[in-house]
Amino acid sequence: MANFETIRLDKGLYSSRKGFTAELESVDPSENYKGTALEGLDAFERQLKRFDIKIHGAASDCVEKFFQTSDSAALFPEYVARAVRKGQEEADLLPYIVACKTDINGMDYRTIASVPTESEKELQETEEGTTIPETNVHTQENLVQLKKRGRMLVASYEALRFQRLDLFTVTLRQIGAYIARTQLKDAVSVLEKGDGNSNEAPVVDMAGEALTYNDLVDFWNTFDPYQLNTMIASPDMAAAILKLSEMRDGTAGLSFHGTGKIVTPLGANLLKSSAVPAGKLIGLDKTCALEMVQAGGIMTEYDKLIDRQLERAAITQISGFAKIYTDAAKVLA
Repeated sequence: MANFETIRLDKGLYSSRKGFTAELESVDPSENYKGTALEGLDAFERQLKRFDIKIHGAASDCVEKFFQTSDSAALFPEYVARAVRKGQEEADLLPYIVACKTDINGMDYRTIASVPTESEKELQETEEGTTIPETNVHTQENLVQLKKRGRMLVASYEALRFQRLDLFTVTLRQIGAYIARTQLKDAVSVLEKGDGNSNEAPVVDMAGEALTYNDLVDFWNTFDPYQLNTMIASPDMAAAILKLSEMRDGTAGLSFHGTGKIVTPLGANLLKSSAVPAGKLIGLDKTCALEMVQAGGIMTEYDKLIDRQLERAAITQISGFAKIYTDAAKVLA
């Protein structure tokens, strides 16, 4: 039953499209450990247990613990990828604005689109014997622009070998946070300027130079039949919203001061980001405005991390964004 203690580990496990942990799971399924002390651990975590590598807490091991054997060294790239992914998830606002995520195996992807007319947004009564109204779905003219985002990890093994893994994880999480912020900037750009298929977001002008509650209400009213359920605001616009007198009632103030969560009079989720240009606010229906396309997850140069023990290795992710329904996102400026 202790199959995990005899598995041969090498960098070939990273060459699969399924990924390192998925490959391990195929030969060492977690379901085999139900009712044991190892229940709740995945295949990678069981390998950490096997080599007694502690990666969290004040008593965490040093980086050199991974390189005591060739088998344990094969675990290091997965540790790096998980730490980066954790930092990405902690700083990631994309789940609040992305309607769907598409994973692809290549570098070329052409999304689909449907641009309904005003009459097509309503299901009209169909008389017997008459033609049922159509909704046309077609592929976009231009491919989704995929971008590689990442960082080059440069360090000598001698410089890091005695550093605690808990501290090194902090650095890796920051790399993940950088990737998340840059991806958000890409997403905001597509929401505002479109994805190259003539689908720029409509712009709604404010009545005056300063934002008012009436501007927000009028903006909200332009979204029918979509819902304004998410707003991404530049820092100055987010502050302007919070300073509105309508935001100073007891309930809104208590929630903001007690939890730091922003409450809007419109019931939309308000996100603050410097990715939005100053003086602008992007509103969207989160359920149908934006598609995220990615070619794999966090990728590491696993061969360099194993063979050269750090030195110089890239940590990257390839992703892009596409508009789904153009009118489901608008700009208030």
